[in-house]
Amino acid sequence: MEMVLTLLVSGLIVALLVIGLFVFGLRRRLIQRSGGTFDCSLRWNVTEERDHSGKGWVYGVSRYSGDRIEWFRVFSYAIRPRRELERAAIEVLARRLPEGEEELALLSDSIILGCLHRGTRLELAMSEDALTGFLAWLEAAPPGQRVNVA
Repeated sequence: MEMVLTLLVSGLIVALLVIGLFVFGLRRRLIQRSGGTFDCSLRWNVTEERDHSGKGWVYGVSRYSGDRIEWFRVFSYAIRPRRELERAAIEVLARRLPEGEEELALLSDSIILGCLHRGTRLELAMSEDALTGFLAWLEAAPPGQRVNVA
């Protein structure tokens, strides 16, 4: 009887893990469904300009949505974006390569953009291809919007 109960509990745990992974993959598919997505790590509310400790970085996926970027955490089941960055409010301050422990915290080909969004300093890390698309998206703002691309 104990053996049957153990097998039943083990089977339920495996089934829950499989369902969780399926939902996780389905969420990623739903985010990418409308297109215009790219891998983008985010560090929000950066206090020190020269903080290369690797702390605070969160791996995510960004999606272009009209005049804003929607940022989703990769390791989450949430369907809504965690952050929304409006094109008119994004100011690019600097561009740099990962240094120190950041090289371990980010994807290998990442380039970091230091930005300001509505008074909050943040950093975005993305591939060079994604960076090219992001900067082109910023520069393609409708007439009358100010765009600051460093």
